[in-house]
Amino acid sequence: MPETEVDDLDHAILRLLHEDARRTYADMAERIGLSTAATKRRVDRMRESGVITGFTVQVDHARLGWPVEAFSEIRYAGTASVSEIVDSASRQPEVQAVYTLAGDLDALVQVRVRDLAHLQEVIDRLRRNGTVTGTRTLMVLGRWTRT
Repeated sequence: MPETEVDDLDHAILRLLHEDARRTYADMAERIGLSTAATKRRVDRMRESGVITGFTVQVDHARLGWPVEAFSEIRYAGTASVSEIVDSASRQPEVQAVYTLAGDLDALVQVRVRDLAHLQEVIDRLRRNGTVTGTRTLMVLGRWTRT
């Protein structure tokens, strides 16, 4: 897949959309110093080229009753395929993401839970998969993400 060239204005648009995907073209245009039509053309070009793959919502999990975030490092037996790893972990409703990895770990699983007892339940369920050989869980204390 060929790389798509984006310039500083495209990056500025991406930052604004990352902050608020419902932002209007007029608002973005005013903030970056382009016309509304030029801004829309840039967004359309980035969508058509696959740079922008969709628009999403950010959820405050604490308000939903799942304030605890953790990452579980999981090792699987040598016979487990990537699709089996993703399938077994993603069946758990608390699992937010599954990252398959190269190296000592096979997967890094992001989970959201109510409390530590709930986290233990989730880890126990993940371990019940017959091909899991070990886990290590890290609790998230704070978060910073690039916009």
